[in-house]
Amino acid sequence: MAAVQPGKIRMVAGLGNPGEEYAQTRHNAGFCSVDALARQAGVSYWKNQLGAEVAVINVADAEAEGGRREVVLVKPQSFMNTSGGPISKLCREYGIAANEVLVIHDELDIPEGDVRVKVGGGHAGHNGLRSIIDKLGSRDFSRIRVGIGEPPGRMQVADFVLKQFRPKEAEAFAETCGRAADAAGLAITRGVIFARDHVNGGAASNGRH
Repeated sequence: MAAVQPGKIRMVAGLGNPGEEYAQTRHNAGFCSVDALARQAGVSYWKNQLGAEVAVINVADAEAEGGRREVVLVKPQSFMNTSGGPISKLCREYGIAANEVLVIHDELDIPEGDVRVKVGGGHAGHNGLRSIIDKLGSRDFSRIRVGIGEPPGRMQVADFVLKQFRPKEAEAFAETCGRAADAAGLAITRGVIFARDHVNGGAASNGRH
């Protein structure tokens, strides 16, 4: 079944785990990317609301009242596996539909450093996405997938995604998250389909978008 056409983005939710011990890990790609997006937008204040850290930005939108559209930036503080709770509560609070939500998350099935935009779809075993689909009752939200690659050798997935970075790894990861933030900015201002077609580029033909 084809995904619902995405609406104008009104929420960008980055997935991760709260706490310093998780800050420099692959599983926090969503938090890192939303932080980068917030810096680009000049955010200076985050508030605690309904189990998440929340910041509200305004973007130019000629079709919106007053020529500005409010976009809610979200970092759920309930840990990855229960991310859907705070996100669904905030959607109800702000009157945001599933197809107006953009979720940024880490993705094992994409090469490390790649960034891909996707409209709708399943959870592919990602517990954060599983929780969001469950709590929203919909798969129609869009995603930015931050490629982290597969674990080396026989390393367990959990160990890989929660392993602390070495300094050079952290630098490369931050750069990737910056590009994910750029992709999110494009999705907000130009639309998800535009972002997908321009960010994914040649990747769009290989089944990974």
